[in-house]
Amino acid sequence: MSNIRHNWTKEEIIAIYNKPLMDLLYEAATIHREHHEPNVVQVSTLLSIKTGGCSEDCGYCPQSARYHTDIEGNELMTVSQVKAQALRAKSGGSSRVCMGAAWRNVKDGPEFDQVLEMVRTINKLDMEVCCTLGMITENQAKRLAEAGLYAYNHNLDTSEDYYKEVISTRGFEDRLQTIENVRKTKISVCSGGIIGMGESVEDRAGMLVALATLNPQPESVPINALVAVEGTPMEDEKPVEIWEMVRMVATTRIVMPETQVRLSAGRMNMSREGQAMCFFAGANSIFAGDKLLTTPNPNVDDDMKLFETLGLQPQKPFIKLQQPITVEASDSEFVALGEKPKWSRPGHIIEKNIEASMKNK
Repeated sequence: MSNIRHNWTKEEIIAIYNKPLMDLLYEAATIHREHHEPNVVQVSTLLSIKTGGCSEDCGYCPQSARYHTDIEGNELMTVSQVKAQALRAKSGGSSRVCMGAAWRNVKDGPEFDQVLEMVRTINKLDMEVCCTLGMITENQAKRLAEAGLYAYNHNLDTSEDYYKEVISTRGFEDRLQTIENVRKTKISVCSGGIIGMGESVEDRAGMLVALATLNPQPESVPINALVAVEGTPMEDEKPVEIWEMVRMVATTRIVMPETQVRLSAGRMNMSREGQAMCFFAGANSIFAGDKLLTTPNPNVDDDMKLFETLGLQPQKPFIKLQQPITVEASDSEFVALGEKPKWSRPGHIIEKNIEASMKNK
């Protein structure tokens, strides 16, 4: 009988998060071993296929066109460029390629068709393919599924309450709607958030409530530590302490036992010992490569040395779910509908976001 709960409360999760650390680690590690091979970690490579120029005002993101950062934007990569990067990632031990585009939402047209061809190409390399492209409709999700997409990432970022302190250009409910659209296909869901944005423990628990009460729960939950980038509204936020990451990973593992918990952004500031503690607490997925979209990340050689030290093995592809069958564009059942969904624009004022956008003008 499954012991997956979907009725977690914020109070219960806060109580777990605040347990004495050794008790928290023991409980999380025990649950982790019941549901996962403890010495296997899934390795993904995150590739920015279209960088910068995003119209959103996410307070943590250097890719927003509103802020003045040193990020060099680029147009959408070609299919051949993406294939070359995927082959490089595969040779380095990655079983999944996650492609990110700095878009508010997917728009039907040549660029989305090009992304679909990227998905087909990578799936044929026998690698898992994940995309994070912003909000998508049900029909767009079905087209991605046909192409062979394995997972779709759409982070909640934080609690619904704190969300309005981070982003004003799209609503929390749109994120949930995108996840619901993905769930109408066989694509798995990847959704997590960021800690260190000035939120409280209550907000961290609120985010986990939103994820853990989904039925089914996300197959993958990234836990990111904010990488404060100069020029963004959050450039002065203090770095997350390793104990906060360990507690967040452990709590996530306890409330979502079967989910792969991703130790994501912020690893550059974590010691080898700190990362090892996160793996013990239930993290069983990382992003490899020297960059996560736009921020630094440990290089593959360092990660493999750490794996060797800890006795960890990279997870092979398609262990959790069967490899999707790719349908060629010419045989596709689903076609572009030219949809123009009315995703929300709350439009409230976030002072620090406005201030950051006005700098250096």
